[in-house]
Amino acid sequence: MTMVTVSPKFQVVIPKGVRERIGLEAGQKDHVFELEQSILLVPQVPTSSLRGFLEDLGLPPFEREGDRDP
Repeated sequence: MTMVTVSPKFQVVIPKGVRERIGLEAGQKDHVFELEQSILLVPQVPTSSLRGFLEDLGLPPFEREGDRDP
C-alpha cells in the first residue's frame, strides 16, 4: 500500500507506479465518485471510442424493417 499526503489545497500526487499501471495521463478528465470513506476516479471515455464494441458478441446482422427508410 502506498501512502500519499493531502496538501493544504487538497491536492494529492498519484504515485508514478499507480499512474503507469492504470494508464493515467496528464490532462485526462475523470469522473469523481465518493464511496463511503473512499474516492473513485473513473476516466471519461469519449462515446466515439465505444463504436463497434459489440461486434464480437456473435449476434446476427442488424436488418432494418421494410417500412423504414435507409
